[in-house]
Amino acid sequence: MDPARTSEFAHIGKSVIIKGELSGSEDLYVDGSVEGTIELQGNNLTIGPNGQVRADVNAKSVIVQGKLEGNIHASERAELRKSAHTIGDIVTQRVAIEDGAYFKGKVDIQRESKPSASSALKQVGSENKSTTSAAASATAVATAAPSHSNTSVTKS
Repeated sequence: MDPARTSEFAHIGKSVIIKGELSGSEDLYVDGSVEGTIELQGNNLTIGPNGQVRADVNAKSVIVQGKLEGNIHASERAELRKSAHTIGDIVTQRVAIEDGAYFKGKVDIQRESKPSASSALKQVGSENKSTTSAAASATAVATAAPSHSNTSVTKS
């Protein structure tokens, strides 16, 4: 790891319990328990394998290895590793769900961040159609992923 980046990284250990609003301007690794909200606008959140989070999350990138109950808003990417147990909706530009991860919720794929409210209003009609189809196809992929572990496939 780059020595300059280590000073911009916060770690919440296994024995730490936080209740309330958590915000910051550095990357965060949670291996403890957090309940409330996590606001890391422009920074990354990683929930470690021992992490237990009951919070709505807003960050640039979110990686879940432990348990997360709450909605994820990741401006760039959301990733659910095979040990993840996630309940809540995901809004992001890119999503990755490993085989074996548990996920219950909706996925809403955003094409790009919207520069202003007025230009966003002009694009609402066309974006809703493409976002809905992208979300439906991402949800289908996410729910179909665990079935790949079956050795036989039956067509109906």
